[in-house]
Amino acid sequence: MRDIARLPKVHLHVHLESTVRWTTVREIADANGLTVPDVPPAFNGFRQFADYNSLVRECLRRPEDFRRIALEFCEDEAAQGTGYAEVTFTAASHGERLGRPEMPLEAVLEGLAEGRVAYGIECRVILDHSRRRSVDRAWRTLKLATRYASDGVIGIGLAGEESYSLAPFAEVLDAAKDSGVHLVHHAGEERGPESIREALLLGHAERLGHGIRALDDDDLVAEMRERAIPLEVCPSSNVTLGFAPSIEDHPLPRLRAAGLVVTLNTDIPSIAGTSLVEEYTRVRDAFGYDDPTLAELARAGIDASFAPPATKERLHRQTDGWLAS
Repeated sequence: MRDIARLPKVHLHVHLESTVRWTTVREIADANGLTVPDVPPAFNGFRQFADYNSLVRECLRRPEDFRRIALEFCEDEAAQGTGYAEVTFTAASHGERLGRPEMPLEAVLEGLAEGRVAYGIECRVILDHSRRRSVDRAWRTLKLATRYASDGVIGIGLAGEESYSLAPFAEVLDAAKDSGVHLVHHAGEERGPESIREALLLGHAERLGHGIRALDDDDLVAEMRERAIPLEVCPSSNVTLGFAPSIEDHPLPRLRAAGLVVTLNTDIPSIAGTSLVEEYTRVRDAFGYDDPTLAELARAGIDASFAPPATKERLHRQTDGWLAS
């Protein structure tokens, strides 16, 4: 078996606030006069996951805080052989919380730019917005995406609890599509096919965050297969948050067998106790995947990304080299 860390990988579904090292959380909290536990709090479901993220967000206050977590994200990803990443960041929420609308995003973009120079990893940003939050903040998210497009922001997406409809955001999503902003929504993780159909029709989704419950509807599977809608599948996250009983019972193999485009991601690595290398290792061990199959997963990520053509070409060449080694 080849070294998975050397496989050129693309990371399409990972939340920046859920990648922060706990030592970094503690140091930033201390610098900002806050107190956090010595070890990360325990959790066993979506609500505790949201509380954990709230704790991390509350610690992030200064430009140097946001720059640091972005730079460390690049360092950690590069160490795993990630060549390109599209990291999700809740910019408008941070800006609103701190009364400085542009600062958090600008600082993150600076950190990612520093990380590219220092570690050779290319990153873009997708701005997410909770379905539970206001339409006004969604408009601010779109405004940030268009304003900073030339600096590396490539898309927006609706995230959070899928029991909240995308319908209130229809005008924002229409405007995003018209302006050329990519759209990637969380759907089909907590709820079933209706969530996915809404993301595709009303949300103009080009990729789906998770999407594992597409298998509940054969007609939907056929449509997604025909349209080659990529899925950002995150097995360890699904298990951690209670949406799959175990890695061995995860529907990833059935999604692939159904002819759907499956990419492999971590979603919330610091919470799920994983990394992109670990995700590839876990699915290899759970499903008996050989190296060519792992390369297929990596290639699916390359093709599903919004990376420039030259970047995709380079990553495909490097994947060829990995298989030939």
